[in-house]
Amino acid sequence: MYVMAYAPYGAEGIIIRVEADIRRGIPGIDITGLAEGAVREARERVMAAFRNSGYTFPRDRILINLAPAGVRKDGTYLDLPIALAVMAAAKMVPVPDNLMVMGELELSGRLRPVRGVLAATVAGLKAGIREFIVPADNAREAAILAADRFSGAATLGEAVHALRIRAETGSLPAFEEASLPPSGGEARILEKDAGALGGDFADVRGQGQYKRALEIAAAGGHNLLVFGPPGAGKTMLARCMPSIMAPLNTDEAVEVTRLYSLAGQLAKELSSELEGLITQPPFRSPHHSASAEGILGGGKTVRPGEISLAHWGVLFLDEAPEFRTNVLQSLREPLEDRVISISRAEGPVRLPADFQLLLAANPCPCGRLGMHIPAVETGTASPGTEISCFCSPEEIRRYWRKLGAALLDRMELRVGVHTPKIQALRQRGEETSEEIRQRVIRAVTIQQERFKNTAIRRNSRMTPGMIERYCVLTAEAEGAFRIGSTRLGLSGRAFHGVLRVARTIADLEGTERILPIHILEALQHRRLGDDPYDILTIAASL
Repeated sequence: MYVMAYAPYGAEGIIIRVEADIRRGIPGIDITGLAEGAVREARERVMAAFRNSGYTFPRDRILINLAPAGVRKDGTYLDLPIALAVMAAAKMVPVPDNLMVMGELELSGRLRPVRGVLAATVAGLKAGIREFIVPADNAREAAILAADRFSGAATLGEAVHALRIRAETGSLPAFEEASLPPSGGEARILEKDAGALGGDFADVRGQGQYKRALEIAAAGGHNLLVFGPPGAGKTMLARCMPSIMAPLNTDEAVEVTRLYSLAGQLAKELSSELEGLITQPPFRSPHHSASAEGILGGGKTVRPGEISLAHWGVLFLDEAPEFRTNVLQSLREPLEDRVISISRAEGPVRLPADFQLLLAANPCPCGRLGMHIPAVETGTASPGTEISCFCSPEEIRRYWRKLGAALLDRMELRVGVHTPKIQALRQRGEETSEEIRQRVIRAVTIQQERFKNTAIRRNSRMTPGMIERYCVLTAEAEGAFRIGSTRLGLSGRAFHGVLRVARTIADLEGTERILPIHILEALQHRRLGDDPYDILTIAASL
């Protein structure tokens, strides 16, 4: 007898066939199929759960095989499948062929939640599996796609009871909970209030160019670099970016939610009032001490890293030059390929990584390069002055060298910011996030219509052929672009990047053709960031 189960691995996972055979011999359980520590320990948990749930464990030799046998399996998600496979082999309970089971057993027989239930549902439905038994705590995940084809169990006894009901009636008993999505296979899409997604743009005074760059980035999916002294609002505005981003569509929401389910982080994203799909683009902000494995993904059992958890969202690296050089440089390939391939002995594992990168940096290690400070601090008679930082030129070059020209060339938007003046901090009438968000949604809708028959989602993903087709410039814009690109000495990637940004600016304005003003603004957002001393140019203009 056998029971179908699921093992989280990479982005897709593996469907496991748990086979049980009972024969005469010394009582005990043997598990084959490259079972690692937690899976081997399942035999002790299963026997204790049998006894404490009121069932008699077979007093024979039991062989459990986990197929495919060539893939290593580790974790506690196979506890319940092993228990039910043993029961089916002992004729204690009927188990249908078209059933997938997941769950970790406590010694008492209670079921604990496991990660990857939504991913298991997706994989099972693709493989033709139509019924699922999951822990009660994972019921909301299963209900997203299999609302009328699953049963949630809190104990081993409830799982057995569900199978007996299924044998009598032909279907699993429905899991009753008022807050679950409605039946009929329709996923419940939940909207979050934009104001609760990280702050409001109206709370940040000044920094109009930075706000505009964030709006363009949110609308077109472009990468952005912001640099400036501490206290200028780099981090505060970056964390407001989720409040202006357009919501995910249904397919995107299922994909993002599935990745969080695989990583075991779905419960952190969904509050008690908002269960269902993650419909807002992810915003990930790892600490600068994060390892390459934490950012890229991997581990003994491959899990999604931060770039995969930022899929169809934003990866924000605050204090970017403080990250390890190998971590920063490893982002270059995923930014181009939109997928990351992790090599393992069993074969490569591909994880999705279609994200946009947002970098924030100080102009130098001490942060005082170009900083505008009060006269009382400098001992001068002038109302304010600019003071050189305490870093040597070599220290500044070493600091920025960690970013590298190759990574900077992929940043289509670059913004230098300076500490705002007091009068800017006291001004009123700043534009709210909701007003900006409506413009972003309109621009995203234009792009969805433009790319509806392709795999492209945003302007930032346009291929050179698409750029030639969709980035139609007026004669005046063509002339401005030729002059500007020559003066800035743009690379081939930067050349296309400026056109993509100009296309997004035109979409925000609602125009089909790209005008000179669109090209000039795109060039303005590209001209800074290759040299840390650019911050002095901004300081001098204040």
